[in-house]
Amino acid sequence: MATTELPPNLRGDVVTLWAYHDMGHQLRRCDVGIGLGSHDLGVAIHTAGLYHQGLLDRIVFTGANAPTTIERFPHGEAVHYRDHVISLGVPAEAILIETEATNTSQNLTNTRQVLADAGIHPASVMLISRPYQQRRAYATCRKVWPDVEAVCSSQPLPLDDYVASIGDVDRVVTMLVGDTQRITEYARLGFAIEQDVPEPVHAAYQRLVDAGFTSRLI
Repeated sequence: MATTELPPNLRGDVVTLWAYHDMGHQLRRCDVGIGLGSHDLGVAIHTAGLYHQGLLDRIVFTGANAPTTIERFPHGEAVHYRDHVISLGVPAEAILIETEATNTSQNLTNTRQVLADAGIHPASVMLISRPYQQRRAYATCRKVWPDVEAVCSSQPLPLDDYVASIGDVDRVVTMLVGDTQRITEYARLGFAIEQDVPEPVHAAYQRLVDAGFTSRLI
């Protein structure tokens, strides 16, 4: 049975990685909000809130499926996100979807094409993601879409509240560890710009790997 309690001996390391991935961007109005598909419906909920605050006029949800989402979102991540925000009062005409992407680079390049096909060429985009995906989303956007201003946003939940919302601490920690590895590896592979990884972050990552949170490593 899944647990939502962080092991006390690992809490400090999880908190270190959690803080590292938060870009700390100030919310501001952007031309387009891009909801990055995942298993976390909180991305869609947060996107709806941003729209109702008047921070977005247009939304694109992007994502096909991953092994972690096929059962929960059988019609695809973007489709389920769109349907959910419509149920939260966002008008359908404000939403575009991109249903083929299976990684963050494709999320962004495909979304840019969907927007261009609709005659939309944004100067600024808000990258709306899981909290621990912010840094990777930002680094990827700067690589594949360097001429757009990117602002990162996620549900403003404390770590423990986020874990409770997902209902599985192991899933959250393994995903957090996997995203930390991808900061370095995706830059090395040319998928994203390089990001500084401070030594305390690297050490926390290695301890969590050694503790067995490895299922999302490349």
